[in-house]
Amino acid sequence: MKSVAILYHSAHGHTEHIAQCIREGLSGLAGIQAELLQAQQLAAAPDELLHHDGLILGSPTYLGGVSAPLKAAMDATGGLWRSQRLRGRLAAGFTVSALPAGDKQSTLLSMFTFCMQHGMLWVGNPILPEQHLGVPYEEAANRLGSWSGLMAQADKASPGHAFVPGDIKTARMFGRHFGETLLRLHAGTSVAQQLEHAR
Repeated sequence: MKSVAILYHSAHGHTEHIAQCIREGLSGLAGIQAELLQAQQLAAAPDELLHHDGLILGSPTYLGGVSAPLKAAMDATGGLWRSQRLRGRLAAGFTVSALPAGDKQSTLLSMFTFCMQHGMLWVGNPILPEQHLGVPYEEAANRLGSWSGLMAQADKASPGHAFVPGDIKTARMFGRHFGETLLRLHAGTSVAQQLEHAR
């Protein structure tokens, strides 16, 4: 059984809603278990990440970057960075903002840089935008056209009603893709064996 941590901060519940959809995509795969971790929890106990084979980071985009609570959780992993104890694990990221663009790309890039410094392996978002296949825009997977990670757009409604169907579908597909990639990466070997081989 491979374990994935979805580490996120969500001030109003919208980013958490997308995190739950990603977990649904992961949980549909045999051999994968997924756990939601709030950034504030992780900041106090960063070694919790060592119990997981994969990490998906999630944050709203605030002023072009990750939120302060997620940044604090990232910064708390300094000891893990010095010993490179997360090296070789799979990683990905997602972000939510109220506008179609909203400078979400810079948020994903900060997550990517963080994971690269830890020696992790980044998984992008290979889902083709379905509106080019004739699917109505609001129902289309990857309608925002993000390949470096998952982007979603939330309006000011409550979290359960803030997203169009395409963004919910994309989150589930993104989770499933991450889980399938993790299973392929670790087919027949444990994380410890792969890390030992990398050394």
